[in-house]
Amino acid sequence: MSQKFQASVQHRGDVSYVKLGGVIDEDNELNDLVDKIPAGTAVIDLGEIERINSCGVRDWVNWLSKLESNGTRSVLVECSPAIVAQINLVNNFTGNGVVKSFYVPYFCPECDEEKVLLVEASDMGPPPHEPPTCRCDECDLVMDFDDMPDSYFAFLANQKKLAGEPELSGAVNDLARGSDASGKAKVKSRASQPNLGGPQSSAPSVPSLPSIQKSGMQPARTHSSGPRLPSKQSGSNPGSNPGKASKPPSSPRLGAKPPSTPNMNPAISMRMAGAPVAAPGKSNAIVFTLIGVLILAIAVLAYVVLTK
Repeated sequence: MSQKFQASVQHRGDVSYVKLGGVIDEDNELNDLVDKIPAGTAVIDLGEIERINSCGVRDWVNWLSKLESNGTRSVLVECSPAIVAQINLVNNFTGNGVVKSFYVPYFCPECDEEKVLLVEASDMGPPPHEPPTCRCDECDLVMDFDDMPDSYFAFLANQKKLAGEPELSGAVNDLARGSDASGKAKVKSRASQPNLGGPQSSAPSVPSLPSIQKSGMQPARTHSSGPRLPSKQSGSNPGSNPGKASKPPSSPRLGAKPPSTPNMNPAISMRMAGAPVAAPGKSNAIVFTLIGVLILAIAVLAYVVLTK
């Protein structure tokens, strides 16, 4: 099995539990799983799929079609954000299957942390769909949904009703515990997933909307998954981890106006700033000289008139 792509199959009655992980690209081995999945119900766990490219989408759709032609009903569980993006982009990505559960991405602007929350499709209710509330483990504040609700939850509008969900859920939980002894948390860090693709892995799949990088200066963040401001850094937050080092305060925003100063005489402000005050120009001395000459001429003229 390829290091980029992992797969395992377990059976319980007529239910097959298929767990996929890593990257689905042109090097996938989905065709090798067709003979391992008998007719019945195939529960496909996609929680560990990091990326899927165009070649992987083609092979995935063909693989589901082969399973359905063999009499297998597919149920997708724990769909990662990369899978949800493709479900919204490709009309027949799920074939005749049903999405039972999927991960919802979140971002904490205070701690710069990312998480995904596992959500049951049946719990989302009718449209318009809003993301459930998710709190940060670091600061206990409500995290921001890291996408746009209208686009991320679009597939739910055409979602088929899952028949026999309670019985299927019990079988899925038992098989999932058997494949993962530690159990799978409903909330996990997105950054904790290893990059199984390596340096020569294929390009990442196209997200449902332009994805946002979390480093450097970024535009203003909207309520949903629009662009966001540089995360605020604080020395200490209520409920923060005491063992975690405090982060330095954030730099002022670009374009911010400097603090205003009280009005004052420009000459005084120049003296306070240490700037030299300009000396009177030569034109002032010339004016004073002409005035003096004029006064002297008037005095001489008056003396001449009075002495005649």
